[in-house]
Amino acid sequence: MSRILAEAGCEIELVGLSAFPDAPEPAETGTTFSENALIKARSAAVASGLPALADDSGICVDALHGMPGVLSARWSGQHGDDAANVTLLLGQLSDVPDYRRGAEFVCAVAFVEDEREHIVEAGMTGFLTREARGSGGFGYDPIFIADGQSVTNAELSPAQKDAISHRGKAIRQIAPFLS
Repeated sequence: MSRILAEAGCEIELVGLSAFPDAPEPAETGTTFSENALIKARSAAVASGLPALADDSGICVDALHGMPGVLSARWSGQHGDDAANVTLLLGQLSDVPDYRRGAEFVCAVAFVEDEREHIVEAGMTGFLTREARGSGGFGYDPIFIADGQSVTNAELSPAQKDAISHRGKAIRQIAPFLS
């Protein structure tokens, strides 16, 4: 977030929740990315006493009717097990022909300051490969090729990914509200 905001000309200092050891990690009970981002931003604002910025993101697969969606990070059953999530998703799509492997990364970013709340959402469309490629990025990046690209997100440099990603787009959209 800091890197993208700086490139967007937004000169603010971001402080992570690690600076507030008593801050609770709220349950992501929303049914949409926007709801979960807002839950996290509200919780961070209360815990820190500062304006808060939070995001929620995931991948929505056409052949799976939008799933894993908000369940992306815990698709395989354990939160944040990227390798297991990718393996499970590829297995679920093993019989799906290439022309039906469309997907979209979605990111919602919420900003909460006192009584003001702003939420933006952005996406990055593309398709899923049949095997993981690349060592950069995280999550589903090794199996996602964005429209207009010939390599997976995990094969892009951080700057290349920031320029086209759902998160980069959403953070640039929220930047004017932070000034």
